[in-house]
Amino acid sequence: MIVAALLLASYLLGAFPSSYVAGRLTRGIDLRQYGSGNLGATNAFRVLGARVAAPVMAADMLKGFIPVAFFPHLDGNASWAWALAFGGAAILGHVFPVYMNFRGGKGVATATGVFLALSPVAVGVAMAVWLIVLRIWRMVSLASVVAAVVLVAALPLTESRPEVTTLGILVAVFVVFAHRSNIRRILRGEEYRFGSGGTKAGAPGESGADDSGVAGAADSRSGKR
Repeated sequence: MIVAALLLASYLLGAFPSSYVAGRLTRGIDLRQYGSGNLGATNAFRVLGARVAAPVMAADMLKGFIPVAFFPHLDGNASWAWALAFGGAAILGHVFPVYMNFRGGKGVATATGVFLALSPVAVGVAMAVWLIVLRIWRMVSLASVVAAVVLVAALPLTESRPEVTTLGILVAVFVVFAHRSNIRRILRGEEYRFGSGGTKAGAPGESGADDSGVAGAADSRSGKR
């Protein structure tokens, strides 16, 4: 019963919509109607700017870190492997949040928090690569995809538990899949570059939004404002 409750708590914590709350508090907007329409750190950077998006990213990482680092200690009978389940539940919560009609982010920051608790050295390598890619190409989506691949490469070298590496592979595959529309825009040269202006609050929608119809809906509403 305790493990089941902790799994539910992990999901609900992961489901907390950090970027949505940040958009409401700082700009009075629903982030789902701006930029790509995604409730993740990438869209928060695009629409809300770095000063707001950085705390959002930190909060999303904590949503993954807390269940993995602390929940296994709440039940002395639970195997350490339950930490993987708690982390997976938190990631699912972020991607499919019950509070937001199961429409959330892409799970990168939350997954980073999960692996920060499981394998901090591998995450350190991946985060260093993330920063380098972001610095050079200024695309959060590209940095996230590359960092996910690097994490998978680093885990076998820094982690003795194959279960952790397996979870890393599953998460990396999902991250790449979730960023498929971003990858298409990168290949077309249309992806948003951090610091280049782009879509901001007060100008909903963008031509390169994710294939979700959000941009078109936002554009139709913008004419009424």
